[in-house]
Amino acid sequence: MSRTLISFLLPVLIAVLAFPLAAEEADGDVEAEEAPDEVEAERPRARDIGIEPGILPPGERNAITDIPGVSVGQITLHSGEDVRTGVTAVVPHQGNIFQNKLPAGVYTANGFGKAAGFEQVRELGNLESPILLTNTLNVGTAVEAGVRWILGQPGNEDVHSANVVVGETNDGYLNDIRGQHVRPQHVIAAIQGADGGPVSEGNVGAGTGTRAFGFKGGIGTASRALPDELGGWNVGVLVQANYGGVLTMDGVRVGEKLGGYSFEDELAGEREMAPEEDGGSIMVVIATDAPVNARNLERLARRGSLGVGRTGSFMSNGSGDFMIAFSTAGRIEHDDPEDGRRRAALNDHAMDPLFLAAVEATEEAIYNALVQADTMEGREGREVEALPLDKLKDIFQD
Repeated sequence: MSRTLISFLLPVLIAVLAFPLAAEEADGDVEAEEAPDEVEAERPRARDIGIEPGILPPGERNAITDIPGVSVGQITLHSGEDVRTGVTAVVPHQGNIFQNKLPAGVYTANGFGKAAGFEQVRELGNLESPILLTNTLNVGTAVEAGVRWILGQPGNEDVHSANVVVGETNDGYLNDIRGQHVRPQHVIAAIQGADGGPVSEGNVGAGTGTRAFGFKGGIGTASRALPDELGGWNVGVLVQANYGGVLTMDGVRVGEKLGGYSFEDELAGEREMAPEEDGGSIMVVIATDAPVNARNLERLARRGSLGVGRTGSFMSNGSGDFMIAFSTAGRIEHDDPEDGRRRAALNDHAMDPLFLAAVEATEEAIYNALVQADTMEGREGREVEALPLDKLKDIFQD
């Protein structure tokens, strides 16, 4: 058995043993197969083909894990003809997250979606759980599993309330979403398997069954490393891309050149608009190591929507566009929530480089989600093609 397959299956086995009831319910329903990200990657990232948006340099990995302490875990469910879904977990630090919360802020650009836990983050300005991403109909499962995981952490024996943050996009075009194939053990495995190294992108985790701009979407990530003259901080972004619009890449109107974009047929007079044709969603997770308070983290989260807009989204009626930002600096102790608020934080004027970094990293993370995703066939034999790289390269060489 390959080392990559062992590393993929080990956290699943641990989680199944920890939650036998959930495992029994899932038995015979779906298996976590070796995911496409566990074999040698053939598709490049955006920068590998000359798409380098913005003016700020990327971090070492050009990923959200460039923020020290942040890790990402993913479980991909790809089984039979119609199971195309999964879980992505962003773990903000390696300690007890409930007891050592992080300052955070959230922003809703268009609210046609399910963002569990956002309201408490908005109210209290802190994050006390991993950020979990999955499909629309498994949000409840992820909340349940996240609560179990928090309650099971040493030091949380007296905890009677936990706010688990879960985001989603609807992968029902390719995935049997009504089957609710994500189980608690899959969520736990994603959290326990989180790693601070390179992040797999495209058809993995919560991005397994997604699509964007008429092409295969997925998970994408990017980062920006501010030079010392701009503060020396880092900003990392991870996205779950599953939305529509008129694809624009680094200012180039790619969607029109490739002949696939919103309202193309309607504008040509070939049909009337189909209801919810341009629905979809995106989750944007922004992390920084800069000392930023909750108020400015909400402002930072808002900048994620500008990055989404740069890619050609108009945030359609049926789209759930949610952003969350957190800082790994200035942990807030559970027993003394005022402790974190007494610590020094950047003033408003110092936020500008971070704002720009969030916009650029969000934009590039979306490009990576598209470029890394492979063509996929799923429910009812439906197929969503990957972004054609040869044509894309030709567009950028013109």
